[in-house]
Amino acid sequence: MKKIFAVVLFAALTSAFGLAQKFAYVDTEYILGNIPAYKAAQEQIDKLSADWQKEVEAKYADIDKLYKNFQSEKVLLTEDMKNKREEDIVKKEQEVKDLQKKYFGRDGLLFKKRQELIKPIQDEVYNAVKQLAQEQGFAIIFDTASNQGIVYSNPKNDKSDEILQRLGYKN
Repeated sequence: MKKIFAVVLFAALTSAFGLAQKFAYVDTEYILGNIPAYKAAQEQIDKLSADWQKEVEAKYADIDKLYKNFQSEKVLLTEDMKNKREEDIVKKEQEVKDLQKKYFGRDGLLFKKRQELIKPIQDEVYNAVKQLAQEQGFAIIFDTASNQGIVYSNPKNDKSDEILQRLGYKN
């Protein structure tokens, strides 16, 4: 509430002194949702993610099967055989965890693929927003997709369709 009050107070003071700034907003989810290349990239990433997830789950299922077999045969095994089987299971678990990290980790293949396919489109949208702001004299352009700090937005200030047009797309 204090933030809203501060923003309103700032806006009132700057307009009172003739320093009013122009503001607008865009909805990046709406913009990206109307770009076919973004939809295709997102579908490709979702498919890759699902395929990798299936692969990881299958490996975990294999490990679970090994563990259950080990539990049922444990009484028949020598101490050396038990240790060897336990080591094998632990080794396979670590391999699957490493594979999972390789695919889904912070700098994993999924992250890299997302950077490769989606970041250029996001950069293109950002550059179109920046160009619009510079050409039309907007001090700030908010993104309503994040819904942070925006209590009300007048639809006449929504520049999402204009950004789509600048990028060569229709809504």
